[in-house]
Amino acid sequence: MKEKILIVEDEAQIAKVLKIELEFEDYEVDVEYDGKAGLETATSAQYDLILLDVMLPSLSGIEVLRRLRKAEVFTPVILLTARNTTLDKVMGLDQGANDYVTKPFEIEELLARVRSCIRYRSLVEASGTKEAEAELLTISDLTINLETREVLRNNESITLTPKEYDLVVYLLTNKNKIVTREGILTNVWGYEYEGETNVIDVYIRHLRKKVDEGFSTSLIHTVRGVGYMMKEEKHEDHDED
Repeated sequence: MKEKILIVEDEAQIAKVLKIELEFEDYEVDVEYDGKAGLETATSAQYDLILLDVMLPSLSGIEVLRRLRKAEVFTPVILLTARNTTLDKVMGLDQGANDYVTKPFEIEELLARVRSCIRYRSLVEASGTKEAEAELLTISDLTINLETREVLRNNESITLTPKEYDLVVYLLTNKNKIVTREGILTNVWGYEYEGETNVIDVYIRHLRKKVDEGFSTSLIHTVRGVGYMMKEEKHEDHDED
């Protein structure tokens, strides 16, 4: 079965080119040209990915994204934006975007990110199926419900940003295995990231504060010079950054 992609883009020429390129890659593609129509379509049908322009008439892409996540529609979203400031990128990621592409972009780069987003979602869903019928990922007293996106540690709810959630899910789907920094960037950020790699350190530090602090065991561990591993271990043996 073909993967379905929704494009929400008000520039008709860009939407046309994207539709042609994606259909050539054997995706099934729908197009909407304003925020309100895009929101209605995204909530009334199931898609494997949404390409969402930020600057849209009727509703901005950020507002569409916010309403989708509020309605518990967790379809992966790649933002298309002409803006290139850190604030815009952070705002989009914090509202639940999985990735962003700054215009003008090379179509091959966008296609690579599309493939990565869809592949990552498939891996997560497959891991959930293997773990349990309720789509749970577990290690020690940490549980993640992939269907509801609820994260619990010792039955205490943990609030994570969308990117923190993606990162902890990736670590947990590879529990007791070393994951490299390059692997994290490719699979969590969804593409071959070429920016500052210390973004991983920032997110790992945030995750440790939320997932490990105050609990008797540490779950997130640094493997010096290689990457990270999620496994159960006493705090006294914990190797911090």
